[in-house]
Amino acid sequence: MDEDGEEDEGDEEGVEGDEELEGEELDQRLGSEQEDTADEEEDEEEWHGFGTESETEEVPSLMQVDRTEATNEPVAAPQASTSASKYVPPHLRKRAEAESVELSEAQLKLTRQLKGLLNRMSEQNIASIVDGVEEIYRNNRRHDVTETLTKLIVDGISSHSMLLDQYVVLHAAFVSALHKLVGIEFAAFFVQHVVTSYDSHFAALGDKLDAQPQPAGDTSTPDELIGKECSNLVVLLSELYNFQVISCVLIYDIIRSLLDGDLTEFKVELLLKIARNSGQQLRQDDPTALKSIIQVVHSKIPQDTSALSSRTRFMVETLSNLKNNKVKKAAGQAAGGEAVERMKKFLSGLSKKRHVMSHEPLRVTLEDLRSAETKGKWWLVGAAWGGNPLVEHQQEASNREAATPDAPSENALFKLAKKQGMNTDIRRGIFVVLMSSDDYADACERLAQLRLTEVQQREIIRVILHCCGNEKQYNPYYALVGQQLCRLSHSHKITLQFCLWDFLRDMGETTVGGAEILKNLSEDERAGFNVKSISSTRMRNVARAFGWWIAKDCCTLAILKPVDFTVLKPQAQAFLKELFTHVLANTQLSTPLLSSENLPTTRNKGPLEEVFMKGAKIETLALGLAYFIREAFRGEGGFLKWASQVALDVLRTGVDNVPVI
Repeated sequence: MDEDGEEDEGDEEGVEGDEELEGEELDQRLGSEQEDTADEEEDEEEWHGFGTESETEEVPSLMQVDRTEATNEPVAAPQASTSASKYVPPHLRKRAEAESVELSEAQLKLTRQLKGLLNRMSEQNIASIVDGVEEIYRNNRRHDVTETLTKLIVDGISSHSMLLDQYVVLHAAFVSALHKLVGIEFAAFFVQHVVTSYDSHFAALGDKLDAQPQPAGDTSTPDELIGKECSNLVVLLSELYNFQVISCVLIYDIIRSLLDGDLTEFKVELLLKIARNSGQQLRQDDPTALKSIIQVVHSKIPQDTSALSSRTRFMVETLSNLKNNKVKKAAGQAAGGEAVERMKKFLSGLSKKRHVMSHEPLRVTLEDLRSAETKGKWWLVGAAWGGNPLVEHQQEASNREAATPDAPSENALFKLAKKQGMNTDIRRGIFVVLMSSDDYADACERLAQLRLTEVQQREIIRVILHCCGNEKQYNPYYALVGQQLCRLSHSHKITLQFCLWDFLRDMGETTVGGAEILKNLSEDERAGFNVKSISSTRMRNVARAFGWWIAKDCCTLAILKPVDFTVLKPQAQAFLKELFTHVLANTQLSTPLLSSENLPTTRNKGPLEEVFMKGAKIETLALGLAYFIREAFRGEGGFLKWASQVALDVLRTGVDNVPVI
C-alpha cells in the first residue's frame, strides 16, 4: 500500500511536474509577448504624439483580442479626439492618416478642376464653363464645391493691384449664372464671404492709416498704404447688383457705411466706383434713398469747394448728375458698360433655355450678413434663426415714431378720412395709403398690396381727385400717382374719363355723359337747377391734374367728345381754359411743377402735335376744340399764342372747314 501510495504520489508529482512545466512554458510565452508589448509601448512613449508620461494607457488584453477574433465581431474604430487621454492604436492612426490623405487629394483635385475652368473662362466660352461647373456639382459634395469656388473667385478678385472692369464683370456674370442654375444657397454663401473679405480689408487699411500719423485736416491717403482689395471687391458687389444677384438694399448700406465718419479720399474713391458702375440702376430702383444719400454728402463737404480735392469735387458732380439723370459715361467706362450689356444678354438667354432655380435677388442688408453667424440666415430655407422678428419690428416701429414725431398716426388718418367723407372701408384704406406713403412710387406699390377687385379699384382715382381738389395749394403728388396707375392698368384711364364727366355735370353741363346717365337724370337736373357749388381752388387743382394726364397720354382729348363747346356755362368755360392752358404747357415739361405765372420757354412742336392729333381724328370734337381754343386764347401772347396756333394747325389737318384766325 505504501509503495502503491508512493507510486500514486509519484504519479501525482509527475502530473504536477508536467503541469508546472506547461505553466512555465506558458509563462515564458506570455512573458515574451509582454516584452514585445512593452517594446511597443516604449516606441509609443518615444513618439510623444498623444498624452504625457504621467498618463496611464489601457491596453486591451490578449484574452479580449482572442475573444473578439473568435466571435468575428469587427472592432469599432475609436473616434479621433482632441483630449490627450484618448489612446489611438497605431493601425487606426495609419487608417486616419490615409483617410486625411485621401480627403486632401480629393480637395486638391477639386481645386485644380475649378481653377482650370476659371482660368479658361472668357465671354465666348462662359456657357461651357458653367456647364462644367454644374457637372462638378453633380460629382462632388455641394458645400465643398461652393466653398472652393468662392475662395478661388474672392482671392482672385481681392488682388492688391487694380483689375480691369471686364475681368470683374465676367466673374460677376458667372456668379449670377450659378445663382440661377445652382440655387440661392451658392449666392448667399458667396455674397456673405465677399462682404466679410471687404470688411476685413477695410479694417486692415484703417489700422494702417491709424498707425501712420498725418497732418491735421489732411484726409488724403498715402499711396504706399493703398491696396486695391476693397476697390476691387466694391466693383464686384456693384456688378453683382447689376446682374440681379443682390438688391439695392445692400449697396445703399455699403454707401451709408462709407459716409459714416470723415469723408476721406479713399472712401470717395469707393463711392465713385459704386456711382459709376451702378448709379443709374440705383436711381431707377430707389430714387428717394439716393436723394437722402446725396444730402448726406452735401452736409459733409465744406461750403468752400476750393478746399476740396479734385476727386471729391468729381464725386459730388457725378452724384448730382446722377440725381438729375444727366449721366456722363467716361471713355474708360465704355468697355465695362458694353461687357455688362453682353453678359445681361447671356443671362437672359440662360433663363429662357434652362430651368432656373432662383429668380429674385437677395434682399439682405449689411447688418444681416455681418450678424449671420450669431443670429442666423433668414434668407435661406431651413436655416436656424436666433433673433426675434416681432420684437425687432416693434423696436424699429418705435424708433421711426421717435424720429418722426410730427408724422400722423394711422388712427388719426382714419379719423381724417371720415371727416373727408370717405364713407366706405375701401375709400378709407385708399386715403390712408395716399396720406402715409413716402412718394408716388411707394403709394402705387402699397395700393397694389390692398388686393382690390376691378370694381373696387375704381375708387382709387375718385379718392385721388377728391384729395387733389381739397388741397389748398396744388400738389403734383396726386398727378404722379394717377399717371403711374394709368401706366399699370387701362381701366384707370376709363375711370378718369367718367370722373371728368361727373365733374363737368357738377358744374352744370348736364349733356355730358352716356345715354344711361342722361336717361336717369331728373328734369331739374337736366335743366341745370341743381348745380353744385365748386370752389375756384378745387376747380383749378382738378384742371391742372387733368392737364398733366392729357399731356402725358394717361387719357386723350377724346374724353371731351360729349362736350358741346358752343353752349358752355361760365364755370365750365373757366375750368376748360385752365385745363387747356396746362395741356399746352405740360407738353414741354418733364415734371408737373408748373405754375400759371411761369410758362415754359421751350417751343417743341412734336409732343404738342401728338396730343392734338388724337383729337383731330374725330370731326365733331376737332370742330369744337378749334372753336374753343380760338375763342379762349384770343388776345394771348408769348407761349400761349404760339402753342394755341400749333394746336389749331393740327386740328385743321383733321377737318377742312375749320375757320382760319
